[in-house]
Amino acid sequence: MASAPAPGSAAAAAAPKPSIEQIFKTLEYGPAPESPSVANAWLDQHDRNFGHFINGKWVHPEDRKVYETCSPATGEKLAKTVQGTQEDVDLAVDSAKKAFATWGKTPGHVRARHLYSIARHVQKHARLIAVVEALDNGKPIRETRDADVQVVARHIYHYAGWAQLMETEMREWQAAGVVGGVVAWNFPLMLLVWKIAPALAAGNTVVMKPATYTRLSALLFAEICNEAGLPPGVFNVVTGPGRLGSMLAAHPDVDKVGFTGSTEIGQLLRRLTAGSGKKISLELGGKSPVIVFDSADLDAAVEGVVDAVFFNQGLVCSAGSRLLIQENIYERFIRKLKERMTHLRVGTSLDKGIDMGAIVDVSQLKTIQKYVQIARDEGNDVYQECACIPDSGLYYPPTLITNVQTTSTVVQEEIFGPVVAAMPFRTPKEAIALANQTRYGLAASVWTENMSLALECALSIKAGTVWVNAHNLFDAAAGFGGYRESGFGRDGGKEGLYEYVKPSWMPRIRIDNTTDDIGSFGKDIAHTPVNPDHEAAMAYVPTGALPLPAFTPTIDRTYKLYIGGKQARPDATYVRSIKDPKGKVLGQVSEGNRKDIRNAVEAAHAAQAGWGKRAAHNRAQIIYYLAENIELRRDEIGSRIAAMTGCSLEQGVGEVDASVMRLFHWAAYADKYGGTVQETTLYGATVKVNEPVGPIGIACPEECPLLGFVSLFAPAVVRGNTIVIIPSEKHPLVALDLYQVFETSDVPAGVINVVSGSKDVLIKTLAEHQDVEACWYFGTAAGAKFVETKAADNCKRTWVDYGVPRNWYDPVQGQGEEFLIQSTECKNIWLPMGEVFAN
Repeated sequence: MASAPAPGSAAAAAAPKPSIEQIFKTLEYGPAPESPSVANAWLDQHDRNFGHFINGKWVHPEDRKVYETCSPATGEKLAKTVQGTQEDVDLAVDSAKKAFATWGKTPGHVRARHLYSIARHVQKHARLIAVVEALDNGKPIRETRDADVQVVARHIYHYAGWAQLMETEMREWQAAGVVGGVVAWNFPLMLLVWKIAPALAAGNTVVMKPATYTRLSALLFAEICNEAGLPPGVFNVVTGPGRLGSMLAAHPDVDKVGFTGSTEIGQLLRRLTAGSGKKISLELGGKSPVIVFDSADLDAAVEGVVDAVFFNQGLVCSAGSRLLIQENIYERFIRKLKERMTHLRVGTSLDKGIDMGAIVDVSQLKTIQKYVQIARDEGNDVYQECACIPDSGLYYPPTLITNVQTTSTVVQEEIFGPVVAAMPFRTPKEAIALANQTRYGLAASVWTENMSLALECALSIKAGTVWVNAHNLFDAAAGFGGYRESGFGRDGGKEGLYEYVKPSWMPRIRIDNTTDDIGSFGKDIAHTPVNPDHEAAMAYVPTGALPLPAFTPTIDRTYKLYIGGKQARPDATYVRSIKDPKGKVLGQVSEGNRKDIRNAVEAAHAAQAGWGKRAAHNRAQIIYYLAENIELRRDEIGSRIAAMTGCSLEQGVGEVDASVMRLFHWAAYADKYGGTVQETTLYGATVKVNEPVGPIGIACPEECPLLGFVSLFAPAVVRGNTIVIIPSEKHPLVALDLYQVFETSDVPAGVINVVSGSKDVLIKTLAEHQDVEACWYFGTAAGAKFVETKAADNCKRTWVDYGVPRNWYDPVQGQGEEFLIQSTECKNIWLPMGEVFAN
């Protein structure tokens, strides 16, 4: 690897300049420096000393430590920024809260005008933004100029449109309130705008905390927003150390937290906000596969790998750091990739002729070096080569690691650097299995000229974005986000807008989540025999019905669990008695435990692949059949509801009728929420597919024992998920009576699994289970906190009510759009084209 002097340095000035004749003979790159003068002028205008930007003005609090921002490319000191404290966070959040009182009521058209103005001003200051970002982050000026700034402007324009359409397209939704945003350092401004644009469009106000290493572009953007006329307090920026992000997320007046960063910090924030009532979205790490089939254009695929893992020095959450190559082309492809790596140029960020810039900070450089050394220690083969790289500075060469196994550290762990691990596969099934063999699920790319193969792979890979014959394409119209430990929620598109709104009927929920100790939640309680007043409480055969003595008891019946399509005895032989409001024993139900939940989850997993691939029409027919069979037992089920709850028979039958209507509603949606074509800037098609989430654990509310049960299982099942569902703890009999209905309605084994018992004991196991993809909990505030806390362990999605009841009969509260959103994962598949009109 050749070293190269930095443009503008003394070494570069002293180097002999080649003649025109020599340039034409060698075709070597010369320096192409971008002038930093525009950025220096802006920095000097602020005396290279920045405070917070709060309530439309600069705030320089006294007695604060400062952070020296330096250029990763040269080590040059750029500016001093303030290290904020809790007092500064309080000031910024208070400003945002006061501004929300007005901004949240501002007509959508007015918000659209503000966003449009911001987008125009971003374009006017495009060069300044690009240079500041390149200096502050160390990435090449070509990328900040041609990628980052363009994506920023595009996002703001896109959400200006959504602001205009909020009143018509989002009538059942309202702004969440004050948004606290925390973003990473790899795309400082772009990630910040991905949060700000939809938040402002929906009517929220925002307090942003940029990453410690890269603060300048956020402060510049705040000043641009102010210049564009954004009202004071609507957008605020506070700078400080990492813990400032936790202060912001934990603030009682913050209603929504949006985070982009590492999985570990995302899990910390999820636990910190658990049980508080705050919305949260997490865009976390990834270990994205790049699958190259023998039917691919290999030269194009090599360029695709360069874009996938060496773009932005590999400091991309969706970097294609796992390269899967079909075995019969493996050696040939590796040779081509190694040759291409020899032509990559590593250098200073303001050189327009380089391919890779500097690593953002020495700590991240050491992390990359550590993982590559681990690869060497594990016996992997490490290849590092490039055309040139500076002798000193925070630079790392493009790195290819081969001779790896699925268990190799560099295959399993996110490195976050210009490092790719390559391994062969034989068949498409093996490629899909290898692609999904990760705890992440952010992105992937498939390389083949066979579109049938490409689409089947794209639909089979568990990732939020799949590119076909491309990688790292982004657009405001297509949501970006992941599955599993890559987080939940989306940035971009209408799906990104939902992250910053809540149902219009929902009140502001704010709970002090610092008081409940989750350590005692879900403790097993042993059940002792019931000793009722026999005259008042025991069930008897009606006198005269049979030639039997008076007071002959009915035959004992204990409701079993329903697991894997059949009734199952509980692991322990415990039961609980279910009584009516007067204390009369109506029946006994099995008391499920951890093993029963594990068995149910295994059954749900076994059924998931087949059920998720069933035709939507077939799923609809099964739900219609369920409704038909429930209506056949209308009076029987209605009387059961009346007996359990103490309501009138008329009310019980009314709940049955409402449940049948709800089943019809969700059966109708079986083939009407599959996705859409996103209108991105891509020449081709970007297809949004609403996929099943996977096995979902559901804990039903105590009220409306049938309607609540149906309202939760129906949307989940009709959208292709399998479920483990806990019926009402107080009134479970009506749900357990449905076993026979499930069995006679063609519901496949394992799709619906019902485990009765203590709601909190059972949801505890579901929340902790690593193979449950989502948990829905309708119970107490303490239970909501536990579920959200434990779900952070594998970043599973949660939907909880924080102990706030809803009206299950109401069409919006009981069957609104949020049920569909919670039942699906949004995947965007990018399909470029260019055969006929390629040029």
